[in-house]
Amino acid sequence: MEAKVIQKLQLSTWIDSEKIGRKPIRNVGFSQGFRDPKRGQVLISSQLQPGRSSSNWHRKVSLEVSCSYNNFPASVLESGKYHATFDERLILKNKSLEIEPYLKGRCIYLVGMMGSGKTTVGKILSEVLGYSFQDCDTLVEQEVGEVSVAEIFKLYGEDFFRDKETEALRELSLMHRLVVSTGGGAVVRPINWKYMHKGISVWLDVPLEALAQRIVAVGTDSRPLLHNESGDAYTKTFMRLTALFEERGDAYANANARVSLENIAAKLGRRDVSDLSPAAITIEALEQIEGFLKNEDGLRAAF
Repeated sequence: MEAKVIQKLQLSTWIDSEKIGRKPIRNVGFSQGFRDPKRGQVLISSQLQPGRSSSNWHRKVSLEVSCSYNNFPASVLESGKYHATFDERLILKNKSLEIEPYLKGRCIYLVGMMGSGKTTVGKILSEVLGYSFQDCDTLVEQEVGEVSVAEIFKLYGEDFFRDKETEALRELSLMHRLVVSTGGGAVVRPINWKYMHKGISVWLDVPLEALAQRIVAVGTDSRPLLHNESGDAYTKTFMRLTALFEERGDAYANANARVSLENIAAKLGRRDVSDLSPAAITIEALEQIEGFLKNEDGLRAAF
């Protein structure tokens, strides 16, 4: 059967779903009630069947279920140096297929402290959802003239950077099908929430100890708010992060969904959040987005 499926199916589901308009595929378990298919047990593929004329070939789609996992393309979830395991790829793809129709093209904004993994998780989310990825800091750098964020802070000051950041979020809020990595301090301006709430905001909540370890490991040169602190690298980074979180913690809680790395570690039986893979964090992000969509759907039904 596996050989037969390989011969017949030329398009993977996520490619084909673009061709059929990203509509819910109800005969494989998607519904307004978010019925959960048995994740991790099936691989859904699609075959285009031409009609009598070339103009309607794309409307005829048949779905088949393969009992073999050997054909799941590993390259789909590769992001830079990151590679998902097979189980992670399967869960990510099934979960993204399940919720993507209900996103209705809304953008996803990732918020969180510096070093929380917004860019890494954002790229994986964009891949599995068929969205584009945008980094707010990068957009500001390009606007100013390819100057780094650290240099912008030094040359023009933080207020200048925040103004540019707000303008970038305003422009992004007019678009659709984007995953946006925001700057760590984007949450402090209420106007930024006005723009982000046009989509779905997700807070990546990482323990400060883990953040400090991550940042020290790669260096603080690109982190303008971590300069001019005395003491060893870890201590001064941790102390500064603590102060920043005290300023921003309540603002992060405005997000529609929260991804707690401590909760993920507890569920997976891991002692250290640093042992969590980017895919595991992204899976939790998708589950939290699903929870928000379910609640939103329930409230809509109630009215």
